[in-house]
Amino acid sequence: MPPAKKRPRAYDPARTRAAVLAQLDRVREAAARLTPERLALPTRLDGWTVRELVAHIGMAVTSVHRAAELPAPPKADVQVASWPLLTGADSAGIDAFTRRLSAGHPDLTAHLADVDRSLRALFDTYPAGRLLATNAGALELDDYLVTRCVELIVHTDDLNAAVPGLDVPYERQALAATTRLLADALALKAPGGSTEVRVPPYAVVQCVEGPRHTRGTPPNVVETDPLTWLRLATGRLSWADALAGAEVRASGGRADLSALLPLMS
Repeated sequence: MPPAKKRPRAYDPARTRAAVLAQLDRVREAAARLTPERLALPTRLDGWTVRELVAHIGMAVTSVHRAAELPAPPKADVQVASWPLLTGADSAGIDAFTRRLSAGHPDLTAHLADVDRSLRALFDTYPAGRLLATNAGALELDDYLVTRCVELIVHTDDLNAAVPGLDVPYERQALAATTRLLADALALKAPGGSTEVRVPPYAVVQCVEGPRHTRGTPPNVVETDPLTWLRLATGRLSWADALAGAEVRASGGRADLSALLPLMS
């Protein structure tokens, strides 16, 4: 008999909303410390300076506003774990939008403060179950907010990599949601039970076709920390470099995830 289909992970709407606001606030506080020289620094995102990166973080949050302005879809047609696998379709459009936003908002700190105020007002207006038409399909508002945690945490990491000493903190709940969503996306991309991927303290998933593990120590195990995991999942770090740097531990013949990564482009 085939194993029962696993129910999609549920996220607490109140915690997700608080996590988005908290991480956005941390980015806004960091933006206030960015001098013109720091804003002109290059980032690991091809062609973007720190200024464009910060503008893009605001854009990633206001995508909630833009989706809420559209008519609500009749029903949800994707699960939130599929979102990382469906990104990157309009990279040229995103780049152009980001550059226009950066040029149009010379005071990025004030812009992020406006984004925060408007997001809080949106939360007061829309219930958790309100459906949004997103770039990945129709999702409930608070499922889409989980994807905003991913955008905020991943780009906070980009910001920290670009600006030495900035050290923007990662809000715990936002980091947890990011880790879990990216782990679930891997399990969706490579369904199976032969390999266990552990990202303590936030996520454990089984994936990859092959003999299913039922008890004891799994024969194929991958383990890493949350920040290394998000870098692997988003292409900021290669599988080979992570292994060489002892940032990921992999044991077993089915523990090589190089062909499955990155999950996001």
